[in-house]
Amino acid sequence: MIRLSKLADYGIVIITHLARAGDRQQAAPEVAVATQVPQPTVSKILKHLVRAELLVSHRGAHGGYGLARDPGAISVAEVIEALDGPIALTSCIEPGHAELCGIEDLCPARSNWRKINHAIRHALDGISVAEMAYTIPAAFLSAEERSAAERVGAGRAAGGPVPESMGRSSERQGSDGKNRFGVG
Repeated sequence: MIRLSKLADYGIVIITHLARAGDRQQAAPEVAVATQVPQPTVSKILKHLVRAELLVSHRGAHGGYGLARDPGAISVAEVIEALDGPIALTSCIEPGHAELCGIEDLCPARSNWRKINHAIRHALDGISVAEMAYTIPAAFLSAEERSAAERVGAGRAAGGPVPESMGRSSERQGSDGKNRFGVG
């Protein structure tokens, strides 16, 4: 079974929560309460994401954590790699670890593993934190977030502006022409 680590899974939950907060900084305890991830785990993940330059931290009374760049410019692959290291399905694909496999030189599946690994990496690179943040079912949104989503929907229906963090319409559309954020 191919499975994302719990740390990477929680990391996606945390960074999408911060993306929905916009420019507002949040302290680790606040993130822990909002995401229901244990605070020691939140603190560990936040430090890794700061080290990977996906988040910024600010000290002081009004400090906390926020995104280092626009959520549309951060891929799910970047978050996973910040927490778990390189994305590789087998050790022979992972840079510098090919020697862990005793049959590397004879392996007939190695080139296909590279194709599979590339396809998975490409898929994860193609999903942004913005997409993860703005395609949350309404049942999981706070009352404030539901209200904001309704305002965005009403604004779009009236031809109004779309929050910049959701990207331009051309960025929101997938190759199939559908809105990738599930809004509007």
